[in-house]
Parts: sequence; structure tokens; C-alpha cells
Amino acid sequence: MCLSVQGRVVEVRDDGKFAVVDFGGVRRDVNVELVSVRLGDNVLVHAGFAIKIISEEDFLSNGKLILELSGG
Repeated sequence: MCLSVQGRVVEVRDDGKFAVVDFGGVRRDVNVELVSVRLGDNVLVHAGFAIKIISEEDFLSNGKLILELSGG
């Protein structure tokens, strides 16, 4: 089973290979060579790689679902 986590791009590094992604308050460097990201994009991340850009609607919907499933 594969698990990806959604986050929002808060910084794109100058080299274009990495971005800082915010995962609900936790920020991590993520490899973005597989997708072309811009500041503010919502992405799915798996094993340290951004694998897909997702819409704002999907981002918010997924976030609600995750909170419901976690009991929050």
C-alpha cells in the first residue's frame, strides 16, 4: 500500500529541484523534479517527492476527510 500526504508549497528553491512544503504546520524539503510547482500550489507527496499537483477544492476536501477519520 502506498500513502501520499498533501501539503502546500510555501517556498520554491532557486535550483528548481526542491521546494519547502507545509504539511499542516510541519515544513519539509520536498523534491519537485517530477512536477512543475509554483508558490502556493497544493501537492501530493510520496517518499519525499511531489507526485501530483491537486486543486484547492480537492485539497480542502481531503483535509476535511482526514480530520474526520482521525477523530478531529
